[in-house]
Amino acid sequence: MSDADLGFEDEEYEDSDYDDDFDEHGDINTIEVPTARNVLEYLVKSVVENPDEVKIEVVERQGSVALEVTVAEGDMGRVIGRRGRVANSIRTIVRAAASKDGSFVDVEFVD
Repeated sequence: MSDADLGFEDEEYEDSDYDDDFDEHGDINTIEVPTARNVLEYLVKSVVENPDEVKIEVVERQGSVALEVTVAEGDMGRVIGRRGRVANSIRTIVRAAASKDGSFVDVEFVD
């Protein structure tokens, strides 16, 4: 079965269609998500006992953006919550904030 049989049509793309994705050194552009990052930082710091220990790193992975959250050792349970409810709520709010940045983010809580 070919791609045409599955409803996929061959489209021709020019190299210029992808020029905006790379900088002058050929590296993929860094995606910035300031609103999502700030909202995430505010929410996590509001939940933990040691807000000074909260670290958030923006990581690009194959075209998507992940926000990795690290907290003090005793605070991970507070961030995750019972059955992951707090973590899921934080993810939902941060994804909504990321839409203001024009991006989609994934929030990961790193041990």
